Amino acid sequence: QVHLVESGGGSVQAGASLRLSCAQSGRTISRYAMAWFRQAPGKERELVTAGAWNADNTYYTDSVKGRFTISRNNAENTVDLQMNSLKPEDTAVYYCASKFTVHGSIYYLNSDEYDYWGQGTQVTVSS
Repeated sequence: QVHLVESGGGSVQAGASLRLSCAQSGRTISRYAMAWFRQAPGKERELVTAGAWNADNTYYTDSVKGRFTISRNNAENTVDLQMNSLKPEDTAVYYCASKFTVHGSIYYLNSDEYDYWGQGTQVTVSS
């Protein structure tokens, strides 16, 4: 059984940084594509970033390019999301997701493609 647990959320002012972490248990992440999604109140869940288990292959939604960075630590079985220059529009619940795949160079953009989800962590950015 795979479980994902996010941590690192909080309330910050615009311009600040936060680092979210997602710990996977039950299976090593070395063959899992990973992603971060977010859902703001009244809005649909959206993809923030996705990474293949070949760590060099990543995707970022336009609104976070240059500010957010996804990274993975296979030894610790974690995937982090470094968020810099935060904006009020980044306020949302952030979810970690993972998908087992034999394709190391592929990341996945649709939430339906992911097998496992964390419970979410709240990020609130005030102006």
